[in-house]
Amino acid sequence: MPSAAAPSGGASAGGARSGELPSAGGGESGSDRVARRDDAVRAAVEHGLLGPEAPIIALLDVPGIKASVVELRAAFDAVTAPGTPVLHAFAVKATPLVPVLRLLHEHGIGAEVASPGELALARAAGVPPAETVLDSPAKTIAELREALALGIAVNADNPQELDRIDGLVGDLPGGPNGAPAGSPHPRSPIGIRVNPQVGGGSIEALSTATATSKFGVALRDEGAREWIVQAYADRPWLTRLHAHTGSQGIPLSLMARGIAETYALAEEINRRVGRQQIDTLDIGGGLPVNFGSDATTPTYAQYARLLAEAVPGLFDGRYGLVTEFGRSLLAKHGTVVARVEYAKSAGGRPVAVTHAGVQIATRTVYAPGSWPLRIAAYDALGHPKAGPDVVQDIAGPACFAGDLLAEGRALPLLEQGDYAAALDTGAYYFAHHYAYNSLARPGVYGFASAEGGNGNGGTDVRFAVVREQQGVEEIVAESGGARPTALTAL
Repeated sequence: MPSAAAPSGGASAGGARSGELPSAGGGESGSDRVARRDDAVRAAVEHGLLGPEAPIIALLDVPGIKASVVELRAAFDAVTAPGTPVLHAFAVKATPLVPVLRLLHEHGIGAEVASPGELALARAAGVPPAETVLDSPAKTIAELREALALGIAVNADNPQELDRIDGLVGDLPGGPNGAPAGSPHPRSPIGIRVNPQVGGGSIEALSTATATSKFGVALRDEGAREWIVQAYADRPWLTRLHAHTGSQGIPLSLMARGIAETYALAEEINRRVGRQQIDTLDIGGGLPVNFGSDATTPTYAQYARLLAEAVPGLFDGRYGLVTEFGRSLLAKHGTVVARVEYAKSAGGRPVAVTHAGVQIATRTVYAPGSWPLRIAAYDALGHPKAGPDVVQDIAGPACFAGDLLAEGRALPLLEQGDYAAALDTGAYYFAHHYAYNSLARPGVYGFASAEGGNGNGGTDVRFAVVREQQGVEEIVAESGGARPTALTAL
């Protein structure tokens, strides 16, 4: 079942500047993003960042990212009791780029990490341990030891992991507020991840609260609830509780049910141990993204209000909050732009062969029904392309027939030298390179409008390199190039 409405085609998908796309619930409008995107594509061509010798780039809308951060923080501030500690931790897996993490950190967003690599990225970006949360269903002893030594929050996934933490707690260099080494109270906030088993959404692979999900302690399994309560009773240093129901394809009502179940469990644990031991609830992230248009829906404000209605006690000040949003913060602020190298026809249907395919849109290519992308058409000068819609395929460079960004899509006819832009790709797309055919990672650039115009009637744009385009030398090096005879000697 598709997870999003079919993408709209034609000039509107390509960035026609109508004022028809306000962001539901307030905040910046979709038309603001369209205008910035159009300016950035044009400027990238003018500046030589995009052209025959640089046929693919990725763009990040810095003002748009900042606006999403403001909307997230305002949404939860509006429903939370004054003085409640709230940490919004960005799910690093969504866009694992150090400059992105640094930008978010400087605007009050922490980091949720799920591997040693993601933790290293967060630390390189300057995110402090106190604003970092470690999740993962497969943490090693070394990962746990490092996190606990640094004071990073840890959500234990299962009983065996909790046993490991038990063994590490006594060896820590210090407890909370400078407690001595060997303190039974680690300085890291520690909790247990539970699976509320409330069901799944339209994308099974992203539904993390099904009966058989690999994540967390399955709350409705026989004996699980009692085990959880006893685990907290035996460990006064367990002070958090975490759940994450899923992300794209999950209805908001199901997300709210999962959080309600988690809140009810926290209340039961605190009641049965006779104290407010659980002081923070980590409610995960997972807000879905609308891939069907430039409108932002659902909004953070809508979600926060729904939670306040469904679980009012969550926001009364007795519990600190942690969120772990990823896709919803970045997706709509990223665009991949690729040159049409050739325009051809097959079976009477036009085919635009571009430099963007499975290497930057892996999910879309292999599961197009669940991950459809809108495609915008630009001419050779980087201007939104006009003209009648023509049903056509947008193909990628990889050597297999299914490498298609879009099939049978109605757009102004793309010709050789034009550009196809894959929209809403700021999360889980170009930052997650898939090296099929040893295709190079594209360069990633952040952009923002410069002061004044460009002298040609348009807005000038400033660019900053986020990640350099990968060179063939790097591809060779990463593919064992320094050891060409390693196997011949065996």
